[in-house]
Amino acid sequence: MKASEAITNLHTDDVEVAREFFGFLGLTEENMNQGWVARFTSPESGASVQVVTRDATAPEDSVMTIKVDDVDAAYAEAQRRGHEVVHALTDEPWGIRRFFVRSPDGHVINVAQHRT
Repeated sequence: MKASEAITNLHTDDVEVAREFFGFLGLTEENMNQGWVARFTSPESGASVQVVTRDATAPEDSVMTIKVDDVDAAYAEAQRRGHEVVHALTDEPWGIRRFFVRSPDGHVINVAQHRT
């Protein structure tokens, strides 16, 4: 299993206010916006930030998303190691297969893979 991308998930009360703020810092391209989660990216560098008002299906919000090439293997390994799974492996309606796991220091991590 390989990680292909790590994206910060910052809490926001207002996606539009976040868009304006991060635009000032050069993150002007909106890669994704579902109303409750949006990602802003620099077209030149690919740097990005994701903002979340409240996760649509999980019981807790995550602090970051790590995209992997085999989410099923990551899920099995998290269980084998005894890590706390906060949100079970799920096929989400927006095309992501994901689960949430709590890191040893208490951070909730969204581990995801795009379905093909």
